[in-house]
Amino acid sequence: MEMYYLLAGLVSYILAGRAVMRQLAGHTRETALAALNMASVFFFLFYGGNEHYVLRFGIYVALIVGLYLAMHIFADKRGRWPWVAFFAPIAALIALRYVPAGVFLALGQAFGKTWHGVPNMIGISYLAFRCSRLVLEVRNGVVKKPNFLEYLNFAFFLPTMPVGPINTYANFRRGFTERYDVPVGRAALRILVGAVKYQFLGNLCNQLTYSGLLLDDHPHHWLDLPVAMLFFYLYLYLNFSGFCDMAIGAATLIGIPVPENFDNPFAARNVKDFWNRWHITLSVWMRDVVFSPLSKFFVGKMGIQLADHAIALTITIVFLLVGIWHGVGWHFAAFGAAHALGVVANHYYTIFLKKKLGRDGFKAYNENKWIRAVAVTLTFGYCAASLFLFANTFADMKEIFATLR
Repeated sequence: MEMYYLLAGLVSYILAGRAVMRQLAGHTRETALAALNMASVFFFLFYGGNEHYVLRFGIYVALIVGLYLAMHIFADKRGRWPWVAFFAPIAALIALRYVPAGVFLALGQAFGKTWHGVPNMIGISYLAFRCSRLVLEVRNGVVKKPNFLEYLNFAFFLPTMPVGPINTYANFRRGFTERYDVPVGRAALRILVGAVKYQFLGNLCNQLTYSGLLLDDHPHHWLDLPVAMLFFYLYLYLNFSGFCDMAIGAATLIGIPVPENFDNPFAARNVKDFWNRWHITLSVWMRDVVFSPLSKFFVGKMGIQLADHAIALTITIVFLLVGIWHGVGWHFAAFGAAHALGVVANHYYTIFLKKKLGRDGFKAYNENKWIRAVAVTLTFGYCAASLFLFANTFADMKEIFATLR
């Protein structure tokens, strides 16, 4: 798609969405916004794709209809029934990622198509977590159970559909129940800053990442490896946070609040602090949905005297899930394990310091600027090095090490 067509389409979508949210109300607004979002998602994310984009879009629509029915039937029932609706999006995510390619080949043949491998279902990870969280919001009485149009608008909201942030349904609906006003200039500047980070600065850094620097079939000095680690970290931040800036700015102009996803992660003083600043909405989802109930369960089983170890076990499970959520492949699980190690090490180190230094000493330790500088530097290096596992398959890692002198 030509860039000027893309820009014209995005501007048209924002203007149309803003008009719908401000000029219409009730069922008319829900219908118009759902139609706008579905048409825009098809045009921007599926139209003209390499692999039978109409069929892929049809599967996506059918999936969302099925998830809505599961939520509508089970979310507000008593007992264990709501968990059927909660796990339905997770099961769909697992199926679309791990189902044998032959299943999709047979499906394609049924429609007279040839489908090579498992199709790329855009934004399926974010959809799964948004929709599963919605079931808990309904079950816990945080929100009223949405009707189909309301569910469709939440699932198909274009700005946050491809790569988040992972918005909650309660926060999303604030735009429908109250006037969400942010100065137009500030929101437009947010989009511009995000575009510069995503399109310009990110692409510059990408020239010196693993694919841009090391995977070129030429020998390299070993110093090129830390250079690639540094620039991949910068590239990933600029690429991801830049897209989130654009998504938040566009949603703001339309009138829908979207939570922040980054808070200066380079200033994190430990790996736990890193996840309070990096991909914040994923961290919040994991904390509320997995960590809190699972840690209570393990503490109850292991006893209060082993609570610290129960928390460490929970942390390990959470970050293995974080790694697997990011993609298919053992290297993603290894990335999750590396961050589990970092957070667990910080967990036990904090316990040790509190016992050794006491409350006042621990406070002084945290306020010492030299200790903070060392901690931030070590955390930056650890996170940059851990992304080596995120960025490369094991075959890529073998090739990279083979090129180093």
